[in-house]
Amino acid sequence: MINSRHLLGIKELSPEEIYHILDTAAGFRDVLNRDIKKVPPLRGKTVVSLFFEPSTRTKTSFALAAKRLSADFVNFSVSTSSVLKGETIKDTALTIQSLGADFVVIRHASSGVPHFLSNLVDMSVINAGDGANEHPTQALLDLFTIQSHKKDFKELAVAIIGDVAHSRVAKSNIYALTKLGAKVRLIAPPTLMPAEIAKLGVDVFHSIEEGVRKADVVMTLRLQLERQSKGFLPSLKEYFKLYGLTAERLKLAKKDAIVMHPGPMNRGVEIASTVADGPQSVILEQVTNGIAVRMAVLYLLAGVKK
Repeated sequence: MINSRHLLGIKELSPEEIYHILDTAAGFRDVLNRDIKKVPPLRGKTVVSLFFEPSTRTKTSFALAAKRLSADFVNFSVSTSSVLKGETIKDTALTIQSLGADFVVIRHASSGVPHFLSNLVDMSVINAGDGANEHPTQALLDLFTIQSHKKDFKELAVAIIGDVAHSRVAKSNIYALTKLGAKVRLIAPPTLMPAEIAKLGVDVFHSIEEGVRKADVVMTLRLQLERQSKGFLPSLKEYFKLYGLTAERLKLAKKDAIVMHPGPMNRGVEIASTVADGPQSVILEQVTNGIAVRMAVLYLLAGVKK
């Protein structure tokens, strides 16, 4: 059972709540394998997406999840809305609620916006990414994907490579994996590694070779160039030379290690195409699993008494 009507971050979830979401997602993954991929639990409910930043995977995944559960899905276009006329995000959210929405899925460039709205509205707020803070459903689908290959998280060595400083995916995965007993290794140049990140119970590496050695899971992160000021990296070519996941570097991990990426990928920058398309890659599987996980989140939040 989820003990809140909102999903604001992994930080607020207990290990039991995380496992409950994963178990529920497993049932919905079976639904997605049927010829008729639709079930009725959310018939009559309305899910609205409110994205102030670009998205392909997350927005489409939530749309499909809502429709698979028989809910109505409305895409609120910020670029053509009254936001451009000066309307506050508070008034926008209250307007959406007044139109009868039951869920709002929000992405915003500023950290804490979903938390702010959760105190103002009666509908369920789902965080689809807030600044460099969290992206909880991405971490949940990552966990679901790992679980389908590795079964147990205890003592699992998970290497996360890249722009840790600006990555909300990294933050949510750190919270999730450490809660479930995995051993998280963070690999990045010093300029992209938060100074006190080790306090979260992770191991810090500045050498990709050392960090991926004997890892069970290797996850590369997208460089958040839109959040970076100049001076973090000498060049993208130099970054790939020092931190790109190549076939040779992947050989240092365990033979049965899986390769993950939250997308969108920058091939030849964070990851080589031979690795992204290779036999150890589960990147497209992550995308498919995202629908099942988001179905589980919507379904479970709908069952929490308002």
